[in-house]
Amino acid sequence: MGFAQESTEVKNGYKYNNNFDLALASNGNQSLGALSWVHFHSITKKKKFKIGYGIRFNSQVGKNLYYVTAPASLTSKRNDPGVLFSKIYYENIDTFYVSKAQSNSLNISINLQYTIKEKFDIGFNIDAVGFSFGGKTTGKYIAYQSPDNGTTQTAAPTSLNLLLVSDNDIGALNSELYFRYWFKPKWAIKAGASFAFTEYTTEKKLRLENDRWRNKSLMGMIGITFSPFR
Repeated sequence: MGFAQESTEVKNGYKYNNNFDLALASNGNQSLGALSWVHFHSITKKKKFKIGYGIRFNSQVGKNLYYVTAPASLTSKRNDPGVLFSKIYYENIDTFYVSKAQSNSLNISINLQYTIKEKFDIGFNIDAVGFSFGGKTTGKYIAYQSPDNGTTQTAAPTSLNLLLVSDNDIGALNSELYFRYWFKPKWAIKAGASFAFTEYTTEKKLRLENDRWRNKSLMGMIGITFSPFR
């Protein structure tokens, strides 16, 4: 059966490893729906390990969310890759509280996948670059060091999405760690975790000249996959 699957992959060429996914993630306060297309390339002889690229549309809704100071130059006082291991300067971190949040993003994704057995995959993906859009919202600014503390501020989703390193990231980025089971030749279910960044930019620059606010959310995720040429 493994040989037959490999022969089918070679015969169908590029078409074989095209997956269309619908995933839903939630943690109670926040939910995210993701619709994606991914194309994988096998990079090992047995075709178990694959890398791929894709496009993903994310739509996020949430209530009572806390968005905190986003730029690494403020949270870690550095912009290089070492930000991943640097200390956090809590005195530079303020909060933007949003009672109702909604944003959408369209991103190019990076994908890794390993086939454990014929019907079982384990994989990881992350958004790399794209853009966000959505309506404006209002929220409460919380910063006890600022005369603007407690004021209502207007914000919109940050337009640019860009994967860098840790707090150097910009905008809305989604990532998934998942297990996938192929219950039919062209259909599979997957389950795992989604880790999503969403970001707002306020119309007004506030303390420390900051106008970018980030929420990080870990959510349980389930999804379904359709591979039409498999």
